[in-house]
Amino acid sequence: MSVVSTGELVATAAATGTGVAAFNVITLEHAEAIVAGAEAAGRPVILQISENAVKFHHGRVGPIAAATLAVAKDAAVPCALHLDHVESVELLTQAPLHSFSSVMFDASALSYADNVAATRSAAEFGHAHGLWVESELGKVGGKNGEAPLSAHAPGARTSPSDAVDYVAQTGVDGLAVAVGSSHAMTSRDAALDHDLIAALRDAVDVPLVLHGSSGVGDDELRRAVAGGLIKVNIGTALNIAFTGAVRPILDGDAKLVDPRKYLKPARAAMAETVAHFLALLG
Repeated sequence: MSVVSTGELVATAAATGTGVAAFNVITLEHAEAIVAGAEAAGRPVILQISENAVKFHHGRVGPIAAATLAVAKDAAVPCALHLDHVESVELLTQAPLHSFSSVMFDASALSYADNVAATRSAAEFGHAHGLWVESELGKVGGKNGEAPLSAHAPGARTSPSDAVDYVAQTGVDGLAVAVGSSHAMTSRDAALDHDLIAALRDAVDVPLVLHGSSGVGDDELRRAVAGGLIKVNIGTALNIAFTGAVRPILDGDAKLVDPRKYLKPARAAMAETVAHFLALLG
């Protein structure tokens, strides 16, 4: 099965009323698990590498991108490669050089005006190089001197009117919105604002993206996708599965030194998690 573009997978999901999942790749085992889980579910998938993951790999995107691409090329289901939460313009410019078909440019820590300017520039670069460009909008700051609030901060909500202005000014292809989820949640009890999801869906003409989906329960995710969320990002849930498989093995054998003995079950646990989430979104 050939590697496809993120834009193609998102467009197909939007047209069929389903969701498409994007799972975070940190190690080769993550990439292998994501593809194995997608094959088990018979569903397409997006493999995404974040700027933080690139930093973990000594700031070199090339090796982990090449490994992920190689795994994707051998997959029996359509796979896309996405570069996630990019704050560095230098890293942004490397995306088309390493087979990424999309990038999420993150200028959310800037003031609204600076966010718009930086994101517009990123979108122009991305479109000139064939990239589908995602960005995010949390709570716009500036009122009473308050700073902008990340889309993943507890309590952050994206205003539909702000979203309309932001999409029009930046030209992004997808918008990550703040509707009640947050990054790095280890419990799945986030309560999403479904009325807001519907309002945002009706307000903007680009696909909506949910970040921090690991903290959202199954029923909430199903309802969110039915309500208009298209791209669903999942990262922490894989790390929970990975660590949950490794810890008892190491605790049970202090003399174990072969990493294959614990990486294999860790990879299998992540694949099961991937298959579970993909079944929800279909």
